[in-house]
Amino acid sequence: MIKIVGLCGSPLKGSTEYVLEQALAAAKAFAPDEIETELISVHGKKISPCVGCGYCKKNKTWCCIKDDMQEIFDKIAHADGLLVASPVYVMTATPQIHAIASRMRPAMHCYPGMLRNKFFAAIAVGGTRNGGQEVTIDDICHLFATRSMNMVSNEVGGYTGAKVWTADGGPEAAAADTIGMKTALDLGGKLAEVCLTYDLGKKALAQREPAR
Repeated sequence: MIKIVGLCGSPLKGSTEYVLEQALAAAKAFAPDEIETELISVHGKKISPCVGCGYCKKNKTWCCIKDDMQEIFDKIAHADGLLVASPVYVMTATPQIHAIASRMRPAMHCYPGMLRNKFFAAIAVGGTRNGGQEVTIDDICHLFATRSMNMVSNEVGGYTGAKVWTADGGPEAAAADTIGMKTALDLGGKLAEVCLTYDLGKKALAQREPAR
């Protein structure tokens, strides 16, 4: 079974979470019997940023900060695909998304290869039509590619990620942006397709007879 986790970077339960739910539903619909999804949110969680103390690198273990980050990372580590959604905050992803990415240092320095074969895709939700969605998508892509994950781009019309406009009107306004919502649905399906194809490829390689 392929597992795709949706990470909602909004501290509120609103339009970003709605868009992510719809994108995850599209991922599930790609292959209902082979894909399962789960949404996790930063809402109500305490996630401190990395302070650069070097504890993880020195001791070759997980971060010494005790908060909700380990629970979130465990879900990411056990997923095949990660769909990251963030509202636009000052032309970038939310501080919570930045904190999560910064705290993923142990995956690189202590457990190399843990995230190497996982895929991610980015969704940005903005209050105005050109309100920083593309910059936010680029930000998300840099944050998670830096952690050795592989970016999945969107279909035609979305390019590097999905972009939704809400006019600060909440989930109903997001749903009304049919162009933006199509990019989110297409992206969910594309991520599912890539994850499933990769999994089938790994199984085929494992069954192939050694070359003589």
